[in-house]
Amino acid sequence: MVKKRFGLLLAAAATAALLGACSEGDAQSTGKEDDVVDIVWYPNESGNDLKGARDAIGEAVGEATGKEVKHHLTTDYAIAIETIVNNNAELAFMGAQGYIEAKEGNEAIEPLAVPTGPSGTLDDAKYHSWIAVEKENADEYKDGDSYTIDPIEGKSFSFVSNSSTSGFVVPSSSILNHFSDKGLSEEDLMEGGPFFEQVQFGGSHQGSAVNLLKGTVEAAAFCDTCVDNYVEVAEGEANTPGSVYRVKDDAAEPFHTVPGEEFVLVSVTPVLNAPFVANTEVLSEEDFNKIRDVFTSDEIAGNEDIFVPEDSEASGLFKKTDGERFVEAEDSWFDPIRELSN
Repeated sequence: MVKKRFGLLLAAAATAALLGACSEGDAQSTGKEDDVVDIVWYPNESGNDLKGARDAIGEAVGEATGKEVKHHLTTDYAIAIETIVNNNAELAFMGAQGYIEAKEGNEAIEPLAVPTGPSGTLDDAKYHSWIAVEKENADEYKDGDSYTIDPIEGKSFSFVSNSSTSGFVVPSSSILNHFSDKGLSEEDLMEGGPFFEQVQFGGSHQGSAVNLLKGTVEAAAFCDTCVDNYVEVAEGEANTPGSVYRVKDDAAEPFHTVPGEEFVLVSVTPVLNAPFVANTEVLSEEDFNKIRDVFTSDEIAGNEDIFVPEDSEASGLFKKTDGERFVEAEDSWFDPIRELSN
C-alpha cells in the first residue's frame, strides 16, 4: 500500500510542480549548494503564523552547521515529500506516513529528531487524529453516553491528503475497521460512491477543518496540533469524543473566515508524533550529527519560539506543558504506522 500511495503522490507532485505549487522558494530546483541547508515544510506548517517557529529552527540549524538555511514552503504534501526524496532538500518536518513514503522513495532519508510528550520521552510522544462534525449535527452521532461513527456512511467527507498520517491513514484505518463487514479498501474512501457521497481533500489539516466549518462537507478528519492555534475547547475535555471546539474570534487565516463556528469530536485516535527527517545523501554525517545534537539540546527544549509555553497566546509548532523536547528515534519506532498502511 505504501508503494502504491508513493506512486500516486509522485504523480500528483509532477502535476502540482507544473502548476507552481510551492509558495516560497523553488522546491523543484535542480542541484544543491554545498553551503546551504534547505528545509521543506508541509502546508500545515507553511502559514505566516508559524514563521517565528520556522525561523527559530532555521537559526539553530544555521548556527550548528555554519551554513545558510533556506525554507521551502509548500501547498501540497506530495511536493514536500518529492522535494526531499529527489535530493532538493536536506531536512523536512513531516508526519510519520510522509516519512515512511519518503524512505520508500529514497533509503537515504533518516529520522533526525521527534518531539516528545510531557514526560520528555517517546513513551507519550503522541498527538490525536480527529473525526469531527458540525455541532448542529452532533446528536446524530450519539450512542447512549458515547459517540459512534456509524452515521458517516453516505455523508460528504474531507480528508487532508492521502499522505497525511492523522488526516488520512489513521482515520481511514479506523473507518475500515469499524465498517469491516462492508469489504471496503483504502481506495474506496478516496472518492465518492463506494462509501462516502463525496470526498474532498483539504490539502492541509487547517483546510480540512475549514471544509467542515464552511459546510462544504458533513464530516472531516484533521489533527489537534495543527488546529490548536486557531480553536479552543468550548465544552467538555480536550481530545475526548463529544467535546465541542470553537474557532477563536481572532483566528488567523484560513480560520479568519469562520470565527465562532463550532464542531464536535466523534472519534479521537492517538498518533505517533511527527519527525524532523534528513536526507543523508545530501547532508553530510558531520552536519547530521551537529543538527541532531542541537535539536536534542536543553537550549532548544527551552526555546519559547519552538516550544511555546502552555499559557502563551503565541503560535508555535509545539506546546510546552512540562518536559517536552526533541529526542532521537529509530526507524523501527514508526512501524505501527507502517502496519496501518499494509
